[in-house]
Amino acid sequence: MPTAFDTAEFRRSDAPVAHNAATAWGAGSTGRGVTIAFVDTGVDVNNPEFAGRISPLSKDVLNAGRDISGSDNHGTRVATFASAARNNSGVVGIAFDSTIMALRTDDVGSCVPGGSGTASGCVFSDSSIAAAVTYAADNGAKVINISLGGDGATAQVRNAVAAAANRGVLIVLAAGNEGLDEPESFATLLDTAAAGGVIIVGSVDADGAISSFSNKAGTQNSHYMAALGNDVCCVIESGTAYLLSGTSFSTPQVSAAAALLAQAFPNLTGREIADILLRSAYDVGAPGADVVFGRGILDIARAFQPLGTLSLAGSGAPIALNGVTGSGAPAMGDAFAASALPAIVLDEYRRAFQTDLAGTLRGAQPIERLRNAVGVQQRQISLGSANTSVAFSIDASDPHLGLRQGNLRLGMEDAETARVLAARVASRLSPDLAIGFAYAEGANGLVAQLQGQDRPAFMIAQEAAGDTGSMNRSDVAFALRKQVDGWGLTFSAERGAVLSGADILRAYEFGGRQAEDGASTYSVAFDRRFGDLDASLALSLLEEERTLLGGRFHDAFGLTGSDTIFLDAQFGWELAAGWRLGAALRHGQTRAHSGGLVAPGSRLSSTAWSFDLERLAVLTVDDALGFRVSQPLRVESGSLNLILPSSYSYETLQPGYDVRALGLSPTGRELLAELAWRGPLLDGSAAVSLFYRVDPGHYAALPDDAGAAVRWSRQF
Repeated sequence: MPTAFDTAEFRRSDAPVAHNAATAWGAGSTGRGVTIAFVDTGVDVNNPEFAGRISPLSKDVLNAGRDISGSDNHGTRVATFASAARNNSGVVGIAFDSTIMALRTDDVGSCVPGGSGTASGCVFSDSSIAAAVTYAADNGAKVINISLGGDGATAQVRNAVAAAANRGVLIVLAAGNEGLDEPESFATLLDTAAAGGVIIVGSVDADGAISSFSNKAGTQNSHYMAALGNDVCCVIESGTAYLLSGTSFSTPQVSAAAALLAQAFPNLTGREIADILLRSAYDVGAPGADVVFGRGILDIARAFQPLGTLSLAGSGAPIALNGVTGSGAPAMGDAFAASALPAIVLDEYRRAFQTDLAGTLRGAQPIERLRNAVGVQQRQISLGSANTSVAFSIDASDPHLGLRQGNLRLGMEDAETARVLAARVASRLSPDLAIGFAYAEGANGLVAQLQGQDRPAFMIAQEAAGDTGSMNRSDVAFALRKQVDGWGLTFSAERGAVLSGADILRAYEFGGRQAEDGASTYSVAFDRRFGDLDASLALSLLEEERTLLGGRFHDAFGLTGSDTIFLDAQFGWELAAGWRLGAALRHGQTRAHSGGLVAPGSRLSSTAWSFDLERLAVLTVDDALGFRVSQPLRVESGSLNLILPSSYSYETLQPGYDVRALGLSPTGRELLAELAWRGPLLDGSAAVSLFYRVDPGHYAALPDDAGAAVRWSRQF
C-alpha cells in the first residue's frame, strides 16, 4: 500500500482496507469525474463527508417536493461506504472523489419504523425505481447503486435496467439479507434482463466467510460477488460510531470499485467493468464460480491488473509480459541487464498499462565451448586424388554403428543412426581455378581449403574470421577461387539459419522450441603470399531475414531482418623454421531494416580478433603446440531504435509514440586464452587443451571459466 494513504482515517475504514483500494489510489484513481447514482432514501446534503460532491442533478424522483436528504439515514449510510471524503475525519470511501447523484425513491410517507420494505421500513415501487434508473442513465451516471430488494420485478423496471446497461451503465444490486441460497428475485430478474450489465453483491465477514444473513450466489453465480458487509466500520452519527451489517453496505463498495475503473479507463462500458470486477475477484470456496461466493470477493488491486491477451498499443500483435519479447545473441552478452524499454500495452478490454518491456528481454545463453568441442561423437571419412577431395563427418554416437570398408554403404538401420553431419567436396578444375561445395558446413573452412591455408587447430578459442556473433546453422556453401598473377580471388556464398539463443514466445511459435530464421552470406576475398608472410582481406555481406546479428525480437516490433558488412583481415608469418605467428581481425557494421516499429538509424558496430603462435615438431615430427588469445565477436556500440507507444488517448483510442533506443553493447568482454597440443598418440591422434575464459559470453557478472579438454581419435 502506498504510505501516503496509511493514515488513522484509512485504518478505521474497513472497506478500502479489506479490498485493496489503496493500490488504485496510488495509481491516481479516486473516482474523480465519475458519477454514482444512489437509488435509495436520499443522501444528507449537510454531511461533511460529501461536501462539494453532491450532484446538482440529484432529486426526489417522485417530484413530491421533498428534501433529498430524506427522513431515513439508509441512503446516507450506503453512500458513505462508496464516497466518504478523504478528510482525516471519520472514514474514507473507496471512491472518495466520486460525484454523488442522490435519487430519493422511497414512497411518500413510507419511511416509518415497523413499515414494510428494506430500508428502515421504507417502501419502494418498481415504477419509481425504474424512473430513477432511467433518469440516472439520462444524466451521466456511470454506476447505479441499488441497495434495495424484494420479491419480483415488473417489466417496467426490468426494461429500464436493460436500457441503462445497453447505454454502458453498470447497475450494482444487493443480494438481500434473508440468508437464502439464492439472491432475492428482484436482483435475479434484473440480472437476467441486463445480460451482463448487473453485479449482484453478497456479504462476507472480516475472515472472508459468507455472512449468515447474506443471500448466496445460487444460480446467479456468474454475476455474483461478495464484499465486506459484516460489522463494517464505521458510520459516524451525532458523535457515535456505528458498525453496520447488511448486503446494502457491501453493495456500494463494489459500486465504488466500478467508479475507480471508470475513471482510470473511460473507454470501458458497464458490462466490461462488471466482467473485470468479476474476473479479478479473489476466488474463495469451490474453485471457479460457485453457488456460495459466486465469482469471489472484491479485489480492487487485481482489477487494476491487465487481463487476457496483451498487445502493444497500436500494434494489435499479441504480447505476453510473462514471456520473452526479445532474445539476444552471443555478441550482445549482458546488454539487456541494464536496459529500459518503457511502452504502453493494451489488455483484452483495451485498457492501457505502462510497462517496461526490458523485463521480457533475455540474453543469449553463453556458448558452452567445452561441450561443443568434445560433446559430439563423430567419424570422419575422406578420400581424394590430386585434383579432387571428398570429406564426410558422420554422427557416431551409436556404439553399434558399423562402417564397411570401401564405399560408404549403410543398411537402413545404420543409415538412420549414421547421420551425415557435414560434407565437403573440393576440386581443382585447372592449375589456377578451384571450386568447392559444402553441406552443413560454413564457407569459411571451404575458402581456407581452396586458399591452401594450414590453420592451427584449437579446440576452444575460435578464429575471428567468420565469427557472426550468433549461433548459426549452415545448410549449403559454395566457393570459387581464381589465381591471377600471384593473387588469389575467391568468391563464396553460404545459406543457412540463425538459431535462437533463448526461448521466445511468438504469435506463431510456442512450446519452448528453438526458433530459427534464414540467413545468407556472400563474400569476396583476396589473398597473396609475400615470402614468409601470407595475408588475406575479405569483404562479406550477411543478410538476415528476421534477426539482428542473431538477436530475435517479438513480431509486434516488426523487425524484418538486417544486413551486416564484415571486413576480415588475416595474416600468417613464418617467424622461423617450425614457428608461425597468426592474427585475424573482424569488424562489422550492421543495419536493421526499418519498418513496423523499427525506426531508421538502428545500427551496430562489432569486432572480433584473435592472435596465435604455433610451434611445429615439439615432441615428434608430426605434433604441434599452439597458444591463442581471442575475443569473440562483440557489439561495441549501437542500438535497436524502436518506435514504441508512450501514451494513450481514451478519446481517440490511439497511442502516442516515442523512439526508444535499446542499447545492445554488453558491459562484459569475453577474452579467451588457450594452450593446445595435437599430435599422434597410441595408434591414433590426440588433442589436449588448457583454456581460461574471462567474462564468458560477454557477461560481466559471470565467474571466469577455466578447464581442460582431451580428445583422441583413430583411423579405421
